[in-house]
Amino acid sequence: MKQSITLGKVTKFMGLGFLTTLKDLFTGKLDKEDFKSFLRKVVVPIVSILLFVGLWHMGAKTLYNIEADFKINKALEERGQAAADAEAACIASGNVTCQPNSLPSPAQVWDSYKSLLRDHSTISADKAAFKEKTAALNEKRIAEGKNPIVYTGRPSFVDQIFRSLKTVFAGFLLALVIAVPLGIFIGLSPTLKSAFNWFIQIFKPVSPVVWYLLVFMIVKTLLIDSSEDSSFTISFISVGLCSMWATLVNTAMGVSSVDKDYINVAKVLKLGTFQKIFKVILPSSLPLIFTGLKITISVGWMVLIAIELLAQSPGLGTFVWEEFQNGANDSNAKIIVAMFVIGIIGFLLDRLMLTIQNSVSFVKTDAI
Repeated sequence: MKQSITLGKVTKFMGLGFLTTLKDLFTGKLDKEDFKSFLRKVVVPIVSILLFVGLWHMGAKTLYNIEADFKINKALEERGQAAADAEAACIASGNVTCQPNSLPSPAQVWDSYKSLLRDHSTISADKAAFKEKTAALNEKRIAEGKNPIVYTGRPSFVDQIFRSLKTVFAGFLLALVIAVPLGIFIGLSPTLKSAFNWFIQIFKPVSPVVWYLLVFMIVKTLLIDSSEDSSFTISFISVGLCSMWATLVNTAMGVSSVDKDYINVAKVLKLGTFQKIFKVILPSSLPLIFTGLKITISVGWMVLIAIELLAQSPGLGTFVWEEFQNGANDSNAKIIVAMFVIGIIGFLLDRLMLTIQNSVSFVKTDAI
């Protein structure tokens, strides 16, 4: 019995629990409760995904037909039956010049995803060729104290994803550095809480667009003589200022709600201020602090798109806007690809924060 339990734990630890469940299912050894759990955790999500894709496909087809009928009827009213027949034939042929530009189907989105990956491969090859071609010249320029020649071609979709991740992590670190220490001081001092409460309540609901404009006013003046690209600096500072409020409020709340018995024990042990903060207050406040950090990184990722668009930073926000402005036949499909990428990355960032929280906190939090 003990050997069976140990083997089960090892199997689960190695990530083979799902395969074992499938084996038990097909061999008839799966008990009723495990079968219900299997249905709930595996079958139901798969069915819901298939239902979502099916409804999406039907909705896209319906919208396609509506717009196609409108184009044909418009041609009939304006240019006669021959033009309407020609329009219908053009649409039926699949010619991209006359296709309705409505909600793309799942198949079109998948094709656009593969197209973006091929585009990334092409651009990466161009970058590698450029780097090899200019390697000797750049070595000479660096030796002469000159700036090297850099690749100035357009970024690929994958490059824009990494740019957005770089921006959001920089903004998150800025929010962390500002909000956690300030939240600790506010939570420890009722006087500071009264002094900062008005500031938090007024600036917390400010729109990311307004924060961007404020940061732009300041950064463009401070970097007026700099040749560096200021779009990244403006973007990550704006993201940090927009998203830091949840961490600030949760940190202050967590610190102020620490059990008074812990504080009294710290006094008895004659711990210094920093010892009390790092050994007593912070460990007790970690669950609330990490809740704030999870909200901060989620908010930062959401507002990033609008801020990158305004700052013209070459990230996902600029990609979405350029595709919308482009209006090409596959632009809508590429926007849907970006939507899924943004959502998946947001989910992974949330799971990352949950994993870190559970690894450093004595209070385990379940995923939602």
